[in-house]
Amino acid sequence: MSNPFGTVPAEAVLEGRATDAYFERTRATLEHAGKNPHVVAEVTADQFPTGSFDVFTGVKDVATLFEGRNVDVDALPDGQLFDGGPVLRVEGPYLEFAELETSLLGFLSQPSGFATAALEARLAAPDSLVLSFGARHVHPSITSTVERAALLAGLDGFSHVAAGDILEREPGGTMPHALMFCFGEGNQDEAWTAFDEAVGEDVPRIALVDTFWDEKSESLLAAETLGEDLDGVRIDTTSSRRGDFRHIIREVRWELDARGREDVDIFCSGGLTPETIRPLRDVADGFGVGSHITGADSVDFSLDIVEIEGDPISKRGKLSGVKEVYRTPDGGHHVALADREGPDEGDALLEPLVRDGEIVREFDLDEASERCLADADAVGFDSSE
Repeated sequence: MSNPFGTVPAEAVLEGRATDAYFERTRATLEHAGKNPHVVAEVTADQFPTGSFDVFTGVKDVATLFEGRNVDVDALPDGQLFDGGPVLRVEGPYLEFAELETSLLGFLSQPSGFATAALEARLAAPDSLVLSFGARHVHPSITSTVERAALLAGLDGFSHVAAGDILEREPGGTMPHALMFCFGEGNQDEAWTAFDEAVGEDVPRIALVDTFWDEKSESLLAAETLGEDLDGVRIDTTSSRRGDFRHIIREVRWELDARGREDVDIFCSGGLTPETIRPLRDVADGFGVGSHITGADSVDFSLDIVEIEGDPISKRGKLSGVKEVYRTPDGGHHVALADREGPDEGDALLEPLVRDGEIVREFDLDEASERCLADADAVGFDSSE
């Protein structure tokens, strides 16, 4: 069986088959009429700046999508924040890219939503270890998209093994409750000892301590069992059982410290959000964030023709004419017609991505992450919005 999970193959995306049916009918109609106008189309979420910023990503896949097509493409840099105006511009004969619109928007919309949510989590605990634990909430075929978006937003790592292979990064993680169940209640020490003996020395010894008994008791038992080899404890108690989670963490910290184990870190996971992280960031050392990232709303991008055969055009509710976007010194996002002067001291953000079907930009994830965090600071991105 060549396609056991029924996923759309890469070939269908590149050939334009991963599209909405009306684009195929548009092609048939235009070819029948002998029409293929030269157009400029722009991808936008909001026409004017709103003051509420999102992270732009997915552009690497877009470049691959347009490679070999007779078009020019400009786009924001990977990791740039935006709050209105075009994030990407395509110019060329319309039938060169008509069927690619559906995939183009998909490549941008969902990853940008993931990255924006990951940035919220990152800034909720800027000085803590924050990992992406959300791969189990999405289709396996897009897990590398989730984890790349998380890294771009500044998260310190992720858990998915196959995504690590694609991204050439080492996944992290220690033990699930299933491991503890396999040893049974009262045998937690055996589970932790077996883990310590089985895994490589490079794997942190972080014991899961909320399976059978209260978190304090299991934490102290883990410290006694593994001694100086214990790096940390993980509390994954579900929200329905936590009570005062901050108090639980402070109690665990107190009891560990009372026994001279100030070196043992406390790591928290289990349905965490920026709102639940903020009250914990001064008492916990790290966080695993899952559904907040993978459950993020996609950014509602659309592609619209704004110029046809050199003349501005738009549908109702959209702005005609080729546009440029700028980052102003005060961190603002300014939109203007491309043939007019931009704001004083403003930096134009759209950069060449594809020229005559050739990709003209390189993609470095670490640089994109640095850009994302720097731009978040520049625009005053507020993770509590």
